[in-house]
Amino acid sequence: MNIVPIPFLILAFFALFLFMSAVRVLREYERGVVFRLGKAIGPKGPGLILLIPMIDKMETISLRTVTMDVPPQQVITRDNVTVTVNAVVYFRVIEPLKAVIEVEKYLFATSQLAQTTLRSIVGQVELDHLLSDREKINQELQLILDRQTDPWGIKVSMVELKDVGLPEEMRRAMAKQAEAERERRAKIIAAEGEEQAALKLGEAAAIMARNPIALQLRYLQTLVEVAQENNSTTLFPIPIDILRPFMQHQSTDQPTGSTALPQITFPPPAAPAKP
Repeated sequence: MNIVPIPFLILAFFALFLFMSAVRVLREYERGVVFRLGKAIGPKGPGLILLIPMIDKMETISLRTVTMDVPPQQVITRDNVTVTVNAVVYFRVIEPLKAVIEVEKYLFATSQLAQTTLRSIVGQVELDHLLSDREKINQELQLILDRQTDPWGIKVSMVELKDVGLPEEMRRAMAKQAEAERERRAKIIAAEGEEQAALKLGEAAAIMARNPIALQLRYLQTLVEVAQENNSTTLFPIPIDILRPFMQHQSTDQPTGSTALPQITFPPPAAPAKP
């Protein structure tokens, strides 16, 4: 039985160690920044990468989009309202060499920059603008972060404000303001309705003045509507035009300038009974 010498085993183990330290496999979304004796020789990958043992060092960078949650920040707005805002930042590394050389721990640096930029931008706007023009603020945050992280080889694709926390007193004040605004709109709508109804009634009155028979037709229509409700008492409206000939006839019988009083006739006294 042959016995393998110990030096051969040590040499084989050392060769295996060198092979394992020299071979790297990078995924499709990964890039490796290789340093040879401390000097960067550019990104490598994806696929199989061969390194010189104990001479080459490699740092792996992911090119996938990173979703970073910005912690809640307490900010005082331009109109002196204290709010709590948080956001989410979407970015990715487009130049791995810059992300390794230009900045230390690019994830931490991007997070701190996002927090300071968020406080700065929110502190320059008023509360109403912060609540109503959130899309514009998101675009402004994205442009500033993208410009400041460009030297690091990082592309900020999107920034979104997640939530705006208001104090309880401010919430109650805004609720009262919204309620008063709704009441104002309701009164304006009611007033406009009254105005339109008055205009239509004026037009209807003008039409009835040109066609008197229209008023009589309206009376008859009202009777039909009342009768449909199964009322026990029906009021029949008499147009004034029916009584007008009698009133004119009475006025012509009286002399001009005199006022006739109704004549009251008393019955004759009864004769006394004879005994």
